[in-house]
Amino acid sequence: LVRASFQMREFEDRFVTLGLNYRVVGGPRFYERQEIRDAMAYFRVVAQGADDLAFERIVNVPKRGLGEATIRQVHDTARALGVPMLEAAGNLAESDELKPKPRAALREVAANFARWQKLLETKPHTELAESILEESGYTDMWKNDRSAEAPGRLENLKELIRSMEEFESLRSFLEHVALVMDAEQNEDLDAVNIMTLHSAKGLEFETVFLPGWEEGLFPHQRALDEGGRSGLEEERRLAYVGVTRAKRNLHIWFVSNRRIYGLWQSTIPSRFLDELPEEHVEVADAGDSYGGYNAPYGGSAFAGGRGGFSAGRQNPYGASRFDNAGTFSNTYATPGWQRARANRTDATDRNWGSRSGHQVERIGYGEVDSGYGAGRGSVKGRTIDGELVAKSVSDTPSPFSIGDRVFHQKFGNGNIAAIDGNKLTIDFDKAGQKKVLDGFVTAA
Repeated sequence: LVRASFQMREFEDRFVTLGLNYRVVGGPRFYERQEIRDAMAYFRVVAQGADDLAFERIVNVPKRGLGEATIRQVHDTARALGVPMLEAAGNLAESDELKPKPRAALREVAANFARWQKLLETKPHTELAESILEESGYTDMWKNDRSAEAPGRLENLKELIRSMEEFESLRSFLEHVALVMDAEQNEDLDAVNIMTLHSAKGLEFETVFLPGWEEGLFPHQRALDEGGRSGLEEERRLAYVGVTRAKRNLHIWFVSNRRIYGLWQSTIPSRFLDELPEEHVEVADAGDSYGGYNAPYGGSAFAGGRGGFSAGRQNPYGASRFDNAGTFSNTYATPGWQRARANRTDATDRNWGSRSGHQVERIGYGEVDSGYGAGRGSVKGRTIDGELVAKSVSDTPSPFSIGDRVFHQKFGNGNIAAIDGNKLTIDFDKAGQKKVLDGFVTAA
């Protein structure tokens, strides 16, 4: 479960490489998203000017005043002359067959692609890709879009550019994407479910992985900037949604450093980690310079389960910091964590706690925080107590009864077979038996 859709790209690529079956719940795969398909169409025309399907997709994206009649004329001219549509567009732009406005638009399109194609062999492909999206007006199109989806689309475009750094050229990247898109997914086989936290509401799984729990990513910086304290509370509710999707096993991951805009930047673990009930958390550490068990780029992991870990149980994800005072005190020795320690206040110091006999620092932001609500070090205390919230939710009686007919937006109609607090076991007509929270169904 990820906070933002752009995080899916890395997992999807790795799943395909490993031959691991997966399904994206609540939305399309990364490379099937509208903004990614548009960007890829631009790149394909630059790398291969004869790609007419790609050209048709973006010749009027963003809007350039080219109507269907003009595009049809470009298509017919290309077929009549036996040339690609890009070349036909350039020919029409220099003729008198079109009106001045569409002729000027086609002339600009042809000139742009000619310039980008010349830069293909000389300019770094990531820089070229950024230039294409900027100079074509595609990035500005989404920046000026006021829909709720626009910021996420811009994030996806940034992730697309970032992913290109792993390849030697634009053509090799396009070949990789073609392989990923051609990978067949067998819906009948067991698969890893990947989705955003928003899409996970109402669902439960035996084992859940929550990657990317770092300040700025979760809680998301945009939510803090735009929503302030209320934005932080909404992010906290999302964190609770993620944690409570796990029936038995929950693994939370953060990285020490993350590559952003071509540069490695140190990160600070999410403030939400210190809001987890301590007795149900075990911190996994592999004991090497790269952090947690199998965690890329210096990652660490928090592993938890309902009922916690029994005493003396060997942790399969590495030695726990609770068992090693030295390891525990040094695990957060990343630059970002050290900066947070250096800036801590007296209020933060009073929030140092003792876990299994070892001193643990809870990074805080002081009584006067940066406008994002009470931080972990605030003298106001922690805003949410995981234990109490979980208990209150599970003990809330459901307004439904066994046998009631209900409707779920994703699974359709079904009959309630069992009730556990506010958790319903429902036999859906088409989706089979599912367990969902009663807040996500209505009487049918």
